[in-house]
Amino acid sequence: MARRRGWGGSPPESDDEAASRIVAAAVDLIGRTGREISIADVAESLGVIRQTVYRYFPSAEALMRASALASVAGFLDRLTEQVRGQEDPVEAMTDAVVYTLTEVHRTPHLGILLTPTYSAADPEGITSEEAQAFGMTMIKRFDVDWSQYGYDDESLRELVEYLLRTMQSFFVSPGHPPRSEEELRRYLRRWMGPAMLAQATLHVP
Repeated sequence: MARRRGWGGSPPESDDEAASRIVAAAVDLIGRTGREISIADVAESLGVIRQTVYRYFPSAEALMRASALASVAGFLDRLTEQVRGQEDPVEAMTDAVVYTLTEVHRTPHLGILLTPTYSAADPEGITSEEAQAFGMTMIKRFDVDWSQYGYDDESLRELVEYLLRTMQSFFVSPGHPPRSEEELRRYLRRWMGPAMLAQATLHVP
């Protein structure tokens, strides 16, 4: 009977529905508060006990990642427009990194997925399966012909990891004083660019 009193009086009919409703509640809470949320916060909003949420998500960090990933579609759409027409991988990636570093401060869900506050709670969060999936979705929206530059799916996944680690370093330490947008673009082109283009010389057809 206790279970029926939760879930707004309408218990989920499957585990998949339960997990989806938990994530939706977390997304709503993050959007309204602009901060990280706890298992207790989500359980209270659903009218269930914490153990019910833990059944589907073993930690607050796991729930946060799932919630952030589920809610960044709008960001990806905006990023796609930002890099539209950029066929050069260095220019596209430079635009993507600069845009993400700027947007992360205005998008609570994206920030929770990528910022150091979140990563401090889970040091591996920046290279988690969810973050990697986010990164792969992001670069596959570029107008870059990755195969032309020697990239296959395996090397693209490594590029995503490199990209995520690069962004994390700027989240953790933006610099004193932080670089301007144009200074950051020059820095990324100079140092990230050659690393990306090296794949073409390493690739063996």
